[in-house]
Amino acid sequence: MITHLKGKLVEKNPTYVIVECNGVGYFLNISLHTFSQLRDEESIRLFTHLQVKEDSHTLFGFVEKTEREIFRLLISVSGVGSSTARTMLSSLSPSQVRDAIANGDVPSIQAVKGIGAKTAQRVILDLKDKILKVYDMGEVSSESNNTSKEEALSALEVLGFVRRQSEKVVDKVLSEDPSLSVEDIIKLALKNL
Repeated sequence: MITHLKGKLVEKNPTYVIVECNGVGYFLNISLHTFSQLRDEESIRLFTHLQVKEDSHTLFGFVEKTEREIFRLLISVSGVGSSTARTMLSSLSPSQVRDAIANGDVPSIQAVKGIGAKTAQRVILDLKDKILKVYDMGEVSSESNNTSKEEALSALEVLGFVRRQSEKVVDKVLSEDPSLSVEDIIKLALKNL
């Protein structure tokens, strides 16, 4: 219904902004990501999502279209409401949310306050195909990533390390740089084990 607002920034807070458009002040809920992207300019433009419920009409504002699209995908998942989606986009950048879903990275999504293992798995299950399709991301990177991870874990087991402990370290190494070769994964994991 309301796709964007362009007007004067009247008030700016970490969770909301007030934008005046032709004498009408609009209250927009925002994520910390949008808050950090907003400059203290007088005139701003925000992409919006209007949520209509029985007892309220709530407007959400986003600096980027991609953040709004990810927000919309997140709220389409059963059990994920607008406040949970906004918390996710406050804890992680839109690209981090997108990549975590595309790569099936449950720990990253579960690290967001208020999201348990089941919700994180449901988000990935429901949205992985959509994310890969919409953002034209191939599953090649996640497959090669999983192959590299498995090879690194096998090598660490042969070296005498416990698999569970190794897996935590390897996951941490891969979360920092998913494009690492098997050798580099092993080298970095050995430094942290």
